[in-house]
Amino acid sequence: MYSKKQLALKYIHYLLNAKNGKGHGIHSPFVFDFTQQVLNKKNVTYSYNEIEDIRRQLKKNQQFIQIEDFGAGSRVIKQNTRKVATVAKSSLKPFKYSALIAKMVTHYKPNIIVELGTSLGITTAYMAKAASNANVYTIEGAPAIAELAKENFEKLGLKNVHSLVGNFDVVLPNLLQQLDTVDFAFIDGNHRFEPTLNYFHLLLPKINEQTIFVFDDIHWSKEMEQAWQFIQNHDAVCATIDLFFVGVVVFKKAFKQKQHFIIRY
Repeated sequence: MYSKKQLALKYIHYLLNAKNGKGHGIHSPFVFDFTQQVLNKKNVTYSYNEIEDIRRQLKKNQQFIQIEDFGAGSRVIKQNTRKVATVAKSSLKPFKYSALIAKMVTHYKPNIIVELGTSLGITTAYMAKAASNANVYTIEGAPAIAELAKENFEKLGLKNVHSLVGNFDVVLPNLLQQLDTVDFAFIDGNHRFEPTLNYFHLLLPKINEQTIFVFDDIHWSKEMEQAWQFIQNHDAVCATIDLFFVGVVVFKKAFKQKQHFIIRY
């Protein structure tokens, strides 16, 4: 993974090269709509307060849990016995990005959502609440974390979340055998080159023209940047949007030629 200094320099480079997030100078109708109706959308039809209350509780939770980490590890945490508060502070997506994912789900109205990396369930809850008629299938590798996430889903009264536990390499193929299509996927786990591309290739047969993939931490490490570049160049991909901390992948045939956008967010 990149050091904090390296990541800061990359972020400055991103800011210098990114298009204005207001949509100025963007000629793609889809991406212009994305900036207006997702990135810059202020009002939502539901409250985030309950979910954010749980986030605050998790950040204060001093309970110790045992962690099985199938991924590339953490920038902060190395040991396998961790406080819930430590996990929450280091692994939960900030409000800005949880809300972004929720706004995407609200706008594009997917019916089937797949998430790799439940963590403590905050982003999952955002998606489930934003798309109350959708089925959200979320996979977590660590049983203790998955159990806490399930408790949070129960507190929030979420009935459309299907929690699966285990190694993504095993659980994801089994899940996809049961699904006809995947409309939206959020990939936030095992930040390494080969696993990331493996998940991408497993999900590809289930896409439709409206499908959107969101990859977390595309600039987290050299391996993730290499994976992102591979995905951008794949024949099935019609467009990508680099928001630095997340990357959006689009499969709409309306793009006559492959296009890549870097947008400030």
